[in-house]
Amino acid sequence: MESHLEKQNGDVLQKSFKEMISTLPKKSCWGLPEDQYQYQSFWFSPPFLQGALSAQQQFQAQPTDIILCSFPRTGTAWLKSLTFATITRTSYNDSTTPLLSKMPHDVVPYMEFDHAQISINRHLGIPLLATHLPYSFLPRSIIDSGCKLIYICRDPKDTFVSLYHFIARHCNSRNTQPIQLDEAFELFYEGISSYGPYWDHVLGYWKASLERPDKLMFLKYEDLVEDTVLYLKKTAEFMGYPFSSEEQQQGVPENIVKMCSFDNLSGLEVNKTGRHREGKGNMETENNIFFRKGKVGDWKNYLTTEMAQRLDQRTLQQLSSSGLSL
Repeated sequence: MESHLEKQNGDVLQKSFKEMISTLPKKSCWGLPEDQYQYQSFWFSPPFLQGALSAQQQFQAQPTDIILCSFPRTGTAWLKSLTFATITRTSYNDSTTPLLSKMPHDVVPYMEFDHAQISINRHLGIPLLATHLPYSFLPRSIIDSGCKLIYICRDPKDTFVSLYHFIARHCNSRNTQPIQLDEAFELFYEGISSYGPYWDHVLGYWKASLERPDKLMFLKYEDLVEDTVLYLKKTAEFMGYPFSSEEQQQGVPENIVKMCSFDNLSGLEVNKTGRHREGKGNMETENNIFFRKGKVGDWKNYLTTEMAQRLDQRTLQQLSSSGLSL
């Protein structure tokens, strides 16, 4: 438990963060109840920026930590499920895993918020945690500790469509009016969305993966969909939890893939009816909102040809000379 002095210091820190945030450029957008604030070229809602600043000051990475990094709506819940099931495969099986009774975001905690859960997981020997922070925002201790990072990205068109529907469903669950898709598209195109601009987020991790390939694994959602077993094996190897030849003969990777499939996870009672961050005001979310389709190319059902071409053009411009294509 934190001491009285630690709590006092924490309160003072949060107050100073709030004061600093109030001076930043802001924009009311996406139909969200809170303004988005721009800090060091990225956009955040106040609780997430406070969490980021707090983590920078206080989070202490361990060399054994494995941090799952992503922009929202790029496959985060799926990556959490696959890695959690892989790391805990000797402790649980597919009828006892916590993934049956807790949603992936409650099983793998966020570095910016879930400090108590991180302590519990570390105590249990589960080294996984997650973040949506841009690479340049990561606490220094993450780089210094030499812990491992896994980043997942996705076609910007599918990312946008998934993000739009997530926010629209969140607004509907609170009886507020979501904005129109074409208005949201312009915001995303201009880089104005939580943790955006999207391309800057991706590039930060891409460049770091080229500099430190032994410490940062860079994944594409589309590759994971195309050959989930292959990329799960690569991920397990990278994390230091490789599948033995015996496990491979027994079909352990395939079983994990099946258990963590979109159809299986989205059909679980906890993911249909539960709530994430219950009692946390604007951050409280119905679990089912996190599970929509999980499909590659769903953007074709929502974007006009012109929208798709504009976003593709913006992606080419932003990623030019990086060696990365999305």
